[in-house]
Parts: sequence; structure tokens; C-alpha cells
Amino acid sequence: MNAGLVAQYAVIGLLVAASLVHTLRKIAPATATRAQAALSAALLRPQRGAFAQRLGRFVQPRSATGDCGDGCGTCTTCSPAPAAADASNAQPVTFHPRRK
Repeated sequence: MNAGLVAQYAVIGLLVAASLVHTLRKIAPATATRAQAALSAALLRPQRGAFAQRLGRFVQPRSATGDCGDGCGTCTTCSPAPAAADASNAQPVTFHPRRK
């Protein structure tokens, strides 16, 4: 194999890996975050070198800070609750028996 073909395979492999990571983060974000945290913890061990620890800090997932700017959406205090917004437009549903 020549160098051009090896470079082409390397670029294709990187694109496939990036696509896989992006898809995993869209489909299973909790699983992807756990895997990212596990990789970060493995790289941040004290016996690792400086480059591995720097990479571990870079890979470490951002955690929710609890303020309204992080967009976690778990407490519904940043925006009105969806149920409250739907309650103003609620209309009762009535069922009528079939006519013969």
C-alpha cells in the first residue's frame, strides 16, 4: 500500500469514529456521558503522564452547575412548566354514544 491510500483510510476512519460519537451522544446522552467520565477518570490517575492528564481534563464532561444558564431543564424554575402552559389552552373532551 502506498502512503496516499493509508492516509485516505486514516481520514475515513476518523470520520466514521466522529460520526459514531456524534450519533451516540444524540441517541444515548446519559450513556455517552458515563463513558466520557470513565475515560476521563482513567486518564486523570496520578501515575499517568502530564499529557494524559491534560487530555483527561479536556475530555472530562461538563457537570450541571445548578444555575439557570446551564440548560439542564430538571427543576422547571428557569421557564414555565409545560403543564402550566397547556392548562390555559385545555379544553374538556366529551364522548357521545353512537347514533343508530
